[in-house]
Amino acid sequence: MTTQDNSRPLLDWLLAKFPDVPKKRAKQWITAGRVSVNDVIIRKPHHSLSDPGTALKLLDRLATTLDCGPTGWQIHPRVNLLYLDTALAIVNKGPGLLSVTAEPDDLSAQSILADFLAGKFRAFDRGLAGRTLPATYRRLEPLPVHRLDQYTSGVFCMAMNPVARKLLIEQVSAHTMRREYVAYVEGRLQSPKGTWRNWLKLSEDELRQVIVPQSEIGKSRGPVRSPTGRPPASANSEPAALPNPSNSPGVESEPVEAITHYEVIAEFAGVTKLRLRLETGRKHQIRAQAAFAGVPLIGDRTYNPRRRIDFPRQALHAEILSLEYGKRMTWTAALSPDLQELEASLRRR
Repeated sequence: MTTQDNSRPLLDWLLAKFPDVPKKRAKQWITAGRVSVNDVIIRKPHHSLSDPGTALKLLDRLATTLDCGPTGWQIHPRVNLLYLDTALAIVNKGPGLLSVTAEPDDLSAQSILADFLAGKFRAFDRGLAGRTLPATYRRLEPLPVHRLDQYTSGVFCMAMNPVARKLLIEQVSAHTMRREYVAYVEGRLQSPKGTWRNWLKLSEDELRQVIVPQSEIGKSRGPVRSPTGRPPASANSEPAALPNPSNSPGVESEPVEAITHYEVIAEFAGVTKLRLRLETGRKHQIRAQAAFAGVPLIGDRTYNPRRRIDFPRQALHAEILSLEYGKRMTWTAALSPDLQELEASLRRR
């Protein structure tokens, strides 16, 4: 027996629930982010779905998307809130701060946002300190989707409910979440743009990635894992989705493929400024691959022990995050002050 498909556009279901509302206004509600299904905001009027029933909700206009302004809300000296609604948070974190909480007492961007939403402290920016969040936000709990290294600055996202988290992690796995970084490295690359493809394996102490030579792939005890989590068909097989985003628990016991696309955007005396786009997301991926390519990151104490330029942390910044959220949305995080000073000093040299 076959069940008849009752899928219809979201707009139709919304009009059925609010029959007295003009079609144009209902469309505006959807594109403005005021309509959610199972607590996930959908911004496409023609998004097809089966009868959502009571899961279809019209959210309060003031509680759907927080107006963070063009530069974001500075809620903490090292946390700038770029976007917030009932399903998604985008933050720009400073260097030295954990992105997500690993232990109960950890101070992280995640814990700071949670405390801010709970009303435990006011925004760091005096101009925002007097503002209050709508009551809807008090019930939200930030959940991890992916993470940045503690000493890497920049933009990343958190989910505000489990359903949204699942959908965002699926984008990480499917490589539809675009993440671009800026890095300052020692040395020069032969080509102005290209792709790094390496097989990485965590060291026994789990503190660093080791590059596994291509000749050794397949010689380990167990099957080698590609980004799909399955044995690769060949050395030239196309990358696919990650089974475990970079925030997932557990350790990769076998080599996994890491893919990073790079482009030279500036050159200084003995230093190159790179733009890097992750295709996969492994722990220390950029840092390990850059060092293996002969251009280790400035300040990287793990992969660049012979540092020629003194800098207190790896010179790496997550600049751009782009994802599907009803429509393609993109956020850009300006370089942190310490990297701005680094570039200024490089230019003077």
